[in-house]
Amino acid sequence: MAVNEYNRHLRGVSGYLPLDWQIIKAMLWVETGAHNPQWNAKSMQIGVSGDPGLASLLSGKEGGDLILLPGWKGRLTMSSVRTIAAHNIRAGIGYLLMRMAKFEYRNVPGADPKVYEISVKPGDSLDKMAKDQGTTIETLRKLNPTAAVLRPGQVLTYRKASIQKVIAGWHPIVTTFIALRYNGGRDPNYAGKLDYALSSVRKGKAALCAQ
Repeated sequence: MAVNEYNRHLRGVSGYLPLDWQIIKAMLWVETGAHNPQWNAKSMQIGVSGDPGLASLLSGKEGGDLILLPGWKGRLTMSSVRTIAAHNIRAGIGYLLMRMAKFEYRNVPGADPKVYEISVKPGDSLDKMAKDQGTTIETLRKLNPTAAVLRPGQVLTYRKASIQKVIAGWHPIVTTFIALRYNGGRDPNYAGKLDYALSSVRKGKAALCAQ
């Protein structure tokens, strides 16, 4: 269910390919497994002591705000993720997708489609005008290609716009990248364990992976 929620949320975003639920099931077995005492709380091990992943996801500073399910923002907390397995799994999937996303800062037009006009005042620059009018230098240049040199009284057109972090693409969600970007290379055998678990899941077996 959690995987389907993320797949619906990210459908069509910069070439997103649906996440395979079997990968998450394999990760669950590798991270804990049913015989691990943390299975009922920290199933995907995000939020354990010394793990910075949860804070980076919830802070929104590394792109987590673009990944997290809208209905779960505010519901996933540092405390809930560490004590409720369903929250830990959703946070773990969110962190995985955040680490697999490629982010860029881009010029994003505002919701307001209106084109405005503004007169250049003495001392104005494109940077100052962009900040004052809630637009961007790129937008001003695009709508005013001849305004290389500003003159007082000159009239420029602009639209509301801002520079925002966006998802520009995705790393392939395969075991080697998961080991590198989710596990962070802490376990040199992580990719091999995940390959084995994933193979067993796809064969319909519940495989316990040696830690």
